[in-house]
Amino acid sequence: MRETKELQVKYMVEGLEELCCVPGSDWVDLRAAEDVTLTAGEFRLIPLGIAVALPEGYEAHVVPRSSTFKNYGLLQANSMGVVDGSYRGDGDQWRWPAYATRDVIIPKNTRLCQFRIVENQPPLVFTRVERLEGPDRGGFGSTGR
Repeated sequence: MRETKELQVKYMVEGLEELCCVPGSDWVDLRAAEDVTLTAGEFRLIPLGIAVALPEGYEAHVVPRSSTFKNYGLLQANSMGVVDGSYRGDGDQWRWPAYATRDVIIPKNTRLCQFRIVENQPPLVFTRVERLEGPDRGGFGSTGR
């Protein structure tokens, strides 16, 4: 069984539904902290209304929910967000970088994205070699034929 980790969460706005873990899921939904209106082609950092002190040695990965594009026409502008463990101050509110493909109104508390925490990468040492011992699979994209 995996060890339970405590996350200290500061809620930046009143009336925002609190974070919760869904049994059987490794991802936690994040919500818009205010009503947001976007026009097609507009970019906005949507406030998520929380600041989080992640456990030592962890970072958070933030991605859209599977229904976000279908329901709202929003894309995450940077593909995947990474919240470093040092981003943990009282005013370090999480935001979601959204690009609107159509005009849309997002009500406060709408679930837009989700996060999970992962351990930081261990220290790495890079060694130059002339040859790698693994099998050659045919190059990038070769398995999709």
